[in-house]
Amino acid sequence: MKKNNSKTAARRGMRCAAVWSKALCTTMLLGATTGNIFAQTPERPSNPDDSARHVKVVNLEKIVMLSSRADDKTPLTTTTLSRQKLDEAKIAVSVPYMLELEPSVVVSGENGATGETKISVRGVNSSRINVNINGITLNDPESQEVFWYNIPNLGGMAQSLQIQRGVGASTGGSPSFGAAMNLQTFNASSSPYANLDLSYGSWNTIQQGITAGTGLMKNNLSFDMAFNNTSSDGFIRGSGADQQSLFLSGGYYGERSILKAVFIMGHQKTGITWNGAYDFRLDADRLYNPAGEYIDDAGNTRYYDNETDYYNQRHYQLYYSYLASKYLTFNAAFDFTHGDGYYENYRYNKKVKQYGLTLLNGNSKDDFIHRKEVYNSTYTGNFWARYCNSGTTFDFGETFVLYSGDHFGNLIWSKDSVALDGDYLAVNRVSPYEWYRNQGVKTDNTFYAKMRKEFSQQWNLYAEAQLRSVDYSLYGTEADREDIDFHEQYLFFNPKVGVNFTPDSKNRLYFVAGVVSREPTRSDIKETYLEGDTIKAETMADFELGYRIEDESFTFGANLYAMLYQDQMTPSGNYSPSGYALMENVDKSYRLGIELVGGYRFTRWFSMDANLTLSTNRIIDYSCMITTDDWSAKQLVDFGNTNLSLSPSVIGAAIATFRPFKNTKLQVIGKYVGEQYADNSSREEMKVDPYFLLNVRCSHTFDFNNGNQLECQLAINNVLDHDYRLSAYASSTIDPATGAFTYDRTWFQQPGINLMGRIVYRF
Repeated sequence: MKKNNSKTAARRGMRCAAVWSKALCTTMLLGATTGNIFAQTPERPSNPDDSARHVKVVNLEKIVMLSSRADDKTPLTTTTLSRQKLDEAKIAVSVPYMLELEPSVVVSGENGATGETKISVRGVNSSRINVNINGITLNDPESQEVFWYNIPNLGGMAQSLQIQRGVGASTGGSPSFGAAMNLQTFNASSSPYANLDLSYGSWNTIQQGITAGTGLMKNNLSFDMAFNNTSSDGFIRGSGADQQSLFLSGGYYGERSILKAVFIMGHQKTGITWNGAYDFRLDADRLYNPAGEYIDDAGNTRYYDNETDYYNQRHYQLYYSYLASKYLTFNAAFDFTHGDGYYENYRYNKKVKQYGLTLLNGNSKDDFIHRKEVYNSTYTGNFWARYCNSGTTFDFGETFVLYSGDHFGNLIWSKDSVALDGDYLAVNRVSPYEWYRNQGVKTDNTFYAKMRKEFSQQWNLYAEAQLRSVDYSLYGTEADREDIDFHEQYLFFNPKVGVNFTPDSKNRLYFVAGVVSREPTRSDIKETYLEGDTIKAETMADFELGYRIEDESFTFGANLYAMLYQDQMTPSGNYSPSGYALMENVDKSYRLGIELVGGYRFTRWFSMDANLTLSTNRIIDYSCMITTDDWSAKQLVDFGNTNLSLSPSVIGAAIATFRPFKNTKLQVIGKYVGEQYADNSSREEMKVDPYFLLNVRCSHTFDFNNGNQLECQLAINNVLDHDYRLSAYASSTIDPATGAFTYDRTWFQQPGINLMGRIVYRF
């Protein structure tokens, strides 16, 4: 009797899996989920029904990502990294460095492996890259940035991550202007698992983590967790890091629905490093960092030991998917994100009037310690539906985002006594003095519709349209004690259309064209508003033509792109006091390029993979206002046709992989980034030299009789000990009489040879 029940349950599970596969149009999904996504969690189904149930669950989980993911029949330029690939790259610590070898990607850091790291794709900086997690945008609504160090180990809690270069699939939040990144957190595993993860490397960098899950249980519940702790002394002086993250998820998987809750917590306390340093300082001391520097009464140079960037972030997410019929699926998601933090600065010999105070001793300058703080909340609601039948797929979705953020500053110490309106004012950490406060309120309402029509097994047409309404207000008093009262409404229509041709299982050809627009960030609005100016929204038209061929031992792809801009917001070289890259509008500009990717397996034990991006990134007839040397006026300077800032024309990577023994892998990795410019003027003084890095990675996995594994990894970065610097701050003034420029530039010194070792135990 028990045996018959088992067969019946298995047949019922297989039928349910087949229904879900049809409803999802599974053939559309294969390109988005390549790789063994459960490589870390051995498949050990306890009975025949477990395998069938797990197939159903995996298909159910894919529904959540379908609205923002592309597959091998969607005409978008994509790369998808499986859970196994992400785990292999986790020795790089931060997500940007985990993605460093992907096509057109450039990564930079301020202080080595930890702390603030930035990523650009095709020269487009991170504030214009849409990042979403489980379909919910991760970009901060005001800065439009993703601060990767706020949630350390984000890559370690991912089931897969897809990079869409150029115009990406429509989602909520700001659209992509160079790339979109779609991260999916853990799927339900087929069986219980646990991983212990320990890394140690240069600058006393320590990473400890645990990942565990129950697998899909008999009651249709599944739970997963991941905890990570990272600490480091940092590469440069005062750049230490103390970071933690926690991921929890639990889901109920019914016959026709999923209900899943996710909690993500990130905490970070890092030293301030965004100022960079002058070249002559770095020539004398490669580890020099000016943050917190002051001169004591005896004339000695000192450093404040709590020059700190501190932030907490918490995400509460709830997802529901329901299969109404074998053709129609409904999905809903809600996210509440709360963040609070500050950065603390020692201000040496600064004017007291910046705080609206006076000094009792009658002096105008003193030493101060202040905190600039933020307290923000974001509410996101997401609903979408998919209809799939007879080779036609329709998606309809709506995302609503409400953001509220308080920005305020507290003075917590002064060297000498201060007064407010002539009366003594006690200032300390217990009773700080608030000298400014402003608030930003933003609503973002996005509607989108997508259609894909398969005319045959070879041809399909793809089209989508996004209508996005943004309302943003910024009011109160700024840090310089100037009032701001800004309100603007934006309405954007972002269409895309493309065609995909797959003549056989090995070849694919596609073309896509799209137009996207987006609003400026808080920092850009604030800076231009206080100067009596405005910054415009930007628009991009993108055209992509791609080809890919895949064989058992050979892969090659080529993608031509033309990204044409109106009023592009590109980095000016200047930074805000809190480290944001300030942008400026350029009237007409473009990015034209070709991306080449390829791989060849020569033998069972040796293979090569490489990618190369060749591009031209130009501004047509660039001119800008430059302040005169005496800071009394500004002068318009015409530079003609110039290069877009921070946009190298050559980006390449190559990986040689050797597998000399079973479970042993050795990789020799090269990364090249061509010359670029710190601002948009293309002046020789603003050039950033090209650099080449050679890295080595090796790993060996020990298999035990009980099915457990121990993997040992070692990464040696910058093997050639190449000495290179990346641009931090760049500005100039002009002598109105002679037209000669005076330059003010700081740099981020990059680390020489450095090591990281890692041990992972899986059971």
